[in-house]
Amino acid sequence: MDKITLKNIKLYAYHGCLDEEAKIGSDYIVDLNVKADLSKSAKSDQLSDTVDYVYLNSIVKEEMAIRADLLEHVAKRILDRVLNDLPMVRKVCVVVAKVNPPIMGNVSEVSISMSKKRPK
Repeated sequence: MDKITLKNIKLYAYHGCLDEEAKIGSDYIVDLNVKADLSKSAKSDQLSDTVDYVYLNSIVKEEMAIRADLLEHVAKRILDRVLNDLPMVRKVCVVVAKVNPPIMGNVSEVSISMSKKRPK
């Protein structure tokens, strides 16, 4: 199985359980990995034969723009959307990181990682 990776997608969003997070927002970094058979596109050199990483990026941006309390909820929406929209994808993994989270202590980021496979 081949892999396409989008690394360090930088976004500003309004996720979190605190009222301030919903109003002020914060910086996020998202990594997305999808597994698919890329042999056809490797031969044909045609965008229609592969998983379009521009479209993957747009999925991340659109789902991150929808406010949620928990990063897990946003990550699940990204996973579901990739699998629903792109039948070529067999497995998807996402890491959603909040930069400088408002927690007690000097923490540069907090992240969650989730993955999902297409049912056989």
